[in-house]
Amino acid sequence: MYRRYLPTLTLKKQQLQAEIRTIEAKAETVRKKKEDLERGFGSWIAVFSETEAFPEGIITVSNIRKGTGNIAGVSIPVYEGADFSRADYDLYETPLWVDLAANHMEKAMSLDLEAEVLEEQVRLLEEELRATSQRVNLFEKVKIPETEANIKKISIYMADQQVSAVVRSKISKRKIAARNETSSETEVWSL
Repeated sequence: MYRRYLPTLTLKKQQLQAEIRTIEAKAETVRKKKEDLERGFGSWIAVFSETEAFPEGIITVSNIRKGTGNIAGVSIPVYEGADFSRADYDLYETPLWVDLAANHMEKAMSLDLEAEVLEEQVRLLEEELRATSQRVNLFEKVKIPETEANIKKISIYMADQQVSAVVRSKISKRKIAARNETSSETEVWSL
């Protein structure tokens, strides 16, 4: 049974490792997109320090949409998007670039949220990978050798029992044969 279950565990371990690498690559891509976006901010980032023009808290995350996925039996969150809300501001007194800056900030925040969800996926998959690796090692290094040793002991015991049964049957046959000889001799004497 352990030998039948071990290949399944090994495949699960390999699948988890592959998925972790894929998700880490995707997270790296998301981080690079955010860095590129921040480089685009670089030319006018000083404008963000103007608190009157770009007040703090102008953009807030109102909802993070997450779904649920399943990889090798592990339930993981899947980023489906985020909803942002913008504070009200006076359109006449606010510079034109505030809308553009707010759009860029929403994209950056969305990329941050996506990266966080990807990191959560990796964390959950690594936990499952650790548990699966422990099971694989348990089976390979402990349970299968232990079971083989027990089977060997049982086989030796069964072989000893068979030899003992054969010896007992031979002893019984000799006793029966000896009794039959003595009873036939007593019959001859009695005649």
